[in-house]
Amino acid sequence: MADPAPTTGASDTRDTAEPLDLVRLSLDERVYVKMRGDRELKGRLHAYDQHMNMVLGEAEEFVTVVDVNEDTYEEVVRIVKKEHEMLFVRGDGVILISPPTRA
Repeated sequence: MADPAPTTGASDTRDTAEPLDLVRLSLDERVYVKMRGDRELKGRLHAYDQHMNMVLGEAEEFVTVVDVNEDTYEEVVRIVKKEHEMLFVRGDGVILISPPTRA
């Protein structure tokens, strides 16, 4: 039987073998999170779990609201921005997480 490939003993902290590894690499960095219900979040990722529950600090929440003008029946789209010092995000509402852009 052949020996497995030798290892260096120290794993690279930048390895991404599984999907959640990309989220792990984004800890303590600003991330973009798209949520159900026309909500978007930007904030510093402090913690997460396998269900994509997250804790975001210095978070900005953007809610897209569509109003209908009763006279003209014209749709008016506006974005409401809220700021939160700390925010818990429940994972079942998460659609997408985007890590920060790396140069």
